Amino acid sequence: MVVHTVTFAQRLREVFGLLETDLRVQLVFTIAPHAFGAGVARFLEGLGITTVPWEEALRAEFDLALAAGSRGVHQLRAPVVRISHGAGQIKLLTDVTSLAAGERRSPGMLSRQHLLHQGRLVPAAIVYAHHRDLVELERSCPEALPVAHVVGDPCADRIVAGRPRREHYRRALGIEDGQRLVVVTSTWGPTSTFGRLDALLPQLLSQLPGDGYRLALLVHPNVFAGHGTRQVHAWLSCCQDRGVAVVPPEADWQALLIAADWILGDHGSLSAYGTLTDAAVLLTAGARREVSASSPAALLSAVAPVLVPGYPLAEQLDYAAGLHRPGRYDEVAASLSSAPGEFHARMRSLVYRLLGLGEPARPVSVAPPATPPSLTRWERFASRGAAL
Repeated sequence: MVVHTVTFAQRLREVFGLLETDLRVQLVFTIAPHAFGAGVARFLEGLGITTVPWEEALRAEFDLALAAGSRGVHQLRAPVVRISHGAGQIKLLTDVTSLAAGERRSPGMLSRQHLLHQGRLVPAAIVYAHHRDLVELERSCPEALPVAHVVGDPCADRIVAGRPRREHYRRALGIEDGQRLVVVTSTWGPTSTFGRLDALLPQLLSQLPGDGYRLALLVHPNVFAGHGTRQVHAWLSCCQDRGVAVVPPEADWQALLIAADWILGDHGSLSAYGTLTDAAVLLTAGARREVSASSPAALLSAVAPVLVPGYPLAEQLDYAAGLHRPGRYDEVAASLSSAPGEFHARMRSLVYRLLGLGEPARPVSVAPPATPPSLTRWERFASRGAAL
């Protein structure tokens, strides 16, 4: 298991959970170098996982390597399985220096830059959530089509499985009768919700009555890894002191989306996953040039209401709730997976086939998200940031 970031670790957890009880299989974990790798060691330690150094992993031989990232995996002495993460292929390739004149930008995991090394296809298998990805792959990197597999989306499957537990999640979070939960989600980067919190926070803190609303911020783990946990909490200390919960980057976010009355998000994955829940969705204005036009995020941006700066926030939330009817986001939800409910079964079959082993003689079930900690019990980060 090659782990680059906390986000990638969370997706890989869906896979190694299918293998770890098999007495025929030994799982070995290593942390690959990555700009957003801070927090990975702590996350894995929290799961009781021991890692081997990256340099040692490069010298050893393995039967299979699973990774959600591309950096350095061409050096591994093992067949590599690349695993998609996030809600579809949203963000277009950011490094355009290697593109030929007139070449289109593709999402990262559909690009030649992420799948080839010196003209050689690196993965022995690539897994995607939707058949739409294969259409794009045929245009962007046709060499990879023979090893591409559509297996579905584990997060979508768990959210659907957990929807009947909505009231259970709300009680666990400490949401009282009559209270409504607003979950603010953010991807990473300058055009994310987090990059614009200086404008959004005053609205959240001043315009929503504290007794009727509960507020939680779900910030992408890359933000914590890039800026440092201390700095992020220092920036957010003003809202934490006023009762807004800042969700730890390693926390189970799926249950929080299921429990929400509103999801106020950007072009990141969590907004798209929110279409699988009963929450009304309200978007912040995003940068369309970063987003693939065929992604769930792009489909959502065409139908979801957009936050208007300076207009009363409570009224905008009510407007979004009034628009939220059964079927409104069906197209977006359907774009998340071509194999709803089947990720774990399909993924297990693929991995065991690549290992040359028969599958365990027991069915694979989709478990609902774990119960989240209460919002009232999450510890606040009391220390303040300091300038360098």
